[in-house]
Amino acid sequence: MKFDILGVKVDNATMDEAVAAVTKLMESGGRHIVVTPNAEIVLMCQQDDELKAAMDKASFTAADGVGVLAAAKKLGTPLKQKVAGCDLGFNLLFEAAKRECGVFLLGSKPGVAEKAAKNLCEKVPGLIISGVHDGYFSPEQDGEIIKLINDSGARVLWVCLGAPKQEKWMAKNRDALNVSVMLGLGGSLDVYAGNVKRAPEFMIKLKAEWLYRLIKEPWRFSRMIKIPRIMSLAKKEAKRRKNNAGA
Repeated sequence: MKFDILGVKVDNATMDEAVAAVTKLMESGGRHIVVTPNAEIVLMCQQDDELKAAMDKASFTAADGVGVLAAAKKLGTPLKQKVAGCDLGFNLLFEAAKRECGVFLLGSKPGVAEKAAKNLCEKVPGLIISGVHDGYFSPEQDGEIIKLINDSGARVLWVCLGAPKQEKWMAKNRDALNVSVMLGLGGSLDVYAGNVKRAPEFMIKLKAEWLYRLIKEPWRFSRMIKIPRIMSLAKKEAKRRKNNAGA
């Protein structure tokens, strides 16, 4: 079931349900997009029609962030669980390995995807990394990148170009790619390459990962203030919906 969170259709799923749903997409043989919006991305969609159209093309939309969950609750459509893209992408690798589906890693700085691939293969038995490429390429090089991915035989594609670039890139090139599932996973390659540390498990369980990242990277403050903004919009939208229901 999908809930409308300020115009973005978000799947109401636990992590296990999300992995099962995306695995089914992977097995379907189609060309599917998976997006993982946080509060910042939802707010971007209010101003960026191209991004909104790209998000609408997604087959599965995971709620990645406490801001999205809080907004959903304020709107009267609480979501089951935060489904962090970084974790969703990683958990899907086990399903890909079981089915001998190759995975292509695209994004981040030169050398990062290679390092992430090595670390992921150590963590996921039987994982097949079909290929890697950094995220430093121009739109004119899209054809080369698409050919590289298609020639690799990968069925799963991690697109780690950052929002909104990755969502727009997936929507633009979906029909040219032969992968079954492409996932927009932001900075996940840096995490699995060991360049960025995630919060301790207890902070993740307490939904305080945002606080850990803010402490480690104070420059994120300007991004964290998006949470009060999305809450304000959700409050207004909830009031509007209530008034319309009573009319």
